[in-house]
Amino acid sequence: MSNTIPAIRPLESLTAHDRSHRRKHRGFTLIEIMAVVIIMGLLMGAVGVSVLGQLEKARRTTAKAKITQLESALEFYHMDNSKYPPTLEGLVTKPPGARNYPRGGYLKKKSALFDPWNAKYIYLNPGSKNQYGIDLSSAGPDGVSGNDDDVNNWESQLPSES
Repeated sequence: MSNTIPAIRPLESLTAHDRSHRRKHRGFTLIEIMAVVIIMGLLMGAVGVSVLGQLEKARRTTAKAKITQLESALEFYHMDNSKYPPTLEGLVTKPPGARNYPRGGYLKKKSALFDPWNAKYIYLNPGSKNQYGIDLSSAGPDGVSGNDDDVNNWESQLPSES
């Protein structure tokens, strides 16, 4: 047995097979990795915009459904008491002067009084848009009442998405 260390062969002395074998195991270049990252970023950006648009549409649909739920609860209150409650909180806790009030109220949770953007629904009694009823509305995502993104009970359809 010899105690000699095998000599490291210079790259020029490697056979063609050895050189191709080394190239296969080098990995990715920085340019290749950057290209993949850029492509993934573009795809995620396109998908993100689409998902956010659908999320806002879902919130508007939820707001409209909750307004319909509030209208029904208000009508039940009106049938029981011959008047509407002074505030929407009267659907959750018994207001003064309510004669017939069911145990547990007309709505189970106080969270039903808030729109999908965590703002209280706007309640007008008597209504200015519904002269013989009540007005219910949400200021929408911008929180400003009276513009195109509002959701309310006097327009039959949601405003068109542009």
